[in-house]
Amino acid sequence: MTTRLILEICNVRHVYATGSNGLAGCSLNIRQGSRNALLGANGSGKTTLLQQLNGLLRPTSGAILIDGAPLDYSRNGLAALRRRVGLVFQNPDRQLFSASVCEDVSFGPLNLGLDEAEVRERVAQSLAAVGMTAMAERPVHHLSFGQKKRVCIAGVLAMRPEVLLLDEPMAGLDGAAQTELLAVLDDLSGRGITIVLSTHDVDFAYRWADDIHVLAAGRCIASFDAGRLPEQEVALQAAGQSLPAVVELCRVLVARGMLPPTAAAPRSLDQLAASLADMPSRHFVETLPLGAAAHSYCDGRRGWTRRH
Repeated sequence: MTTRLILEICNVRHVYATGSNGLAGCSLNIRQGSRNALLGANGSGKTTLLQQLNGLLRPTSGAILIDGAPLDYSRNGLAALRRRVGLVFQNPDRQLFSASVCEDVSFGPLNLGLDEAEVRERVAQSLAAVGMTAMAERPVHHLSFGQKKRVCIAGVLAMRPEVLLLDEPMAGLDGAAQTELLAVLDDLSGRGITIVLSTHDVDFAYRWADDIHVLAAGRCIASFDAGRLPEQEVALQAAGQSLPAVVELCRVLVARGMLPPTAAAPRSLDQLAASLADMPSRHFVETLPLGAAAHSYCDGRRGWTRRH
């Protein structure tokens, strides 16, 4: 992953027709090939920002740059932008409108004027990338919610984008569907596609992202490497977010002497469990057993669950 910027959001303001502010001077940068989480509560501006990046909305003021050049909002300019930057909506029913999976995924490439052989190849590759090859002829309305989301991603991938935008991709998915979708995103990231997704789940953002951008009241109030999230408690609180569960649990274990203060902060519960398993037994002498410590912590944090 390089430090080259593929997208730059420069003091963007967006005012809706109702007079409400969707964005209020938002600035942040997206590095090519990176995995980005837009973290914030509902109404913080995440969806508005994603739609700005895809050209569905145009800034009231400010500018958005791609490869250092301002977005071109002409018809041809927007068509070129959407070949490079694809958007997947939170609700897949807003994006699916063809009778079958194959027809829906082929819609974009057909509109590019590609020949039939190229369209077939793109559809096949895109469906394979999201694990939906076997569903190619399935009617769209027979799909599960998670399958519909994957078809939406396939439809965007058929355009061969450099950047994939996803609005709350985990919303409405059960645990198994979330795991399947994360495997798809990991594969796409491994191919060099830049991914920007919105979420209000701080635990997921901390574990998955390379870069986290915290949004509140239409502004980006902090952007940082995800590994530095434990240092960003003030920004998180300002955005109505708490620290990830694994960070708080790790602090409990350090306070009880079960982890050394110099231990590297884990990014997930699995990483924490692995680090504890590797600890010499002498670190656990005269300390509360792990199970009791974790149970005490979980009781103190209402609603804590192991997610994703």
